[in-house]
Amino acid sequence: MSDAAPGAAPPIRVVLADDQPLVRTALRMVMAETTDLDVVGEAGTGDEAVRLTAELAPDVVVMDIRMPGLNGIEATERIAASPATAHVLVLTTFDDDDYVYGALRAGAAGFLVKDMALEDILAAVRVVAAGDALLAPGVTRRLIKEFAGRPATAPPSRPLTAITDREREVLVLVGSGLSNAEIAERLVISIATAKTYLTRLLAKLDARDRVQLVIIAYEAGLVSTAR
Repeated sequence: MSDAAPGAAPPIRVVLADDQPLVRTALRMVMAETTDLDVVGEAGTGDEAVRLTAELAPDVVVMDIRMPGLNGIEATERIAASPATAHVLVLTTFDDDDYVYGALRAGAAGFLVKDMALEDILAAVRVVAAGDALLAPGVTRRLIKEFAGRPATAPPSRPLTAITDREREVLVLVGSGLSNAEIAERLVISIATAKTYLTRLLAKLDARDRVQLVIIAYEAGLVSTAR
């Protein structure tokens, strides 16, 4: 369990949900070495993940997709529909593309690839805990490719002409899978300013969430699967 320094923000409370004990052990051991992440519970099934989320009120649930009984998508949907305020970060592999849309509809805040470096996974947990959605760049590209093969959806309620040049720049970076922190660094602006631009884009383009902005960016030809 992590110990925060006096006066520091409380650690991010994490529940690990994965049916592979070795995966949970590796993540728990790495998080135990940090001061801002605290594993408060572990689940081997989707049912346990839902129960522990209700009991422990974590900030983030790191959720595997393939688990016995209730799978990760179903568990994510139940958590999103509950009073819990936890953000669900889904674990996926490049072979899990068929589950991506189901997880998005269920309310997942982001995706991790299991072969990512542990340090990158920890960084992703922090990003999601801060309220920022996260799609790993590789997953974003595959998501766009999958979307491109599906029937066209209704265009955004407002044309892209309604956004400013700066907002268009931000939309391109969102479509490329960058987080708010990465966008801020790329454009040499503060994270707060990056979030403001994102809020404006969601309103102007009548988008529900960051993932819809990715789709809009693709439809408008601002990003391509060649990235």
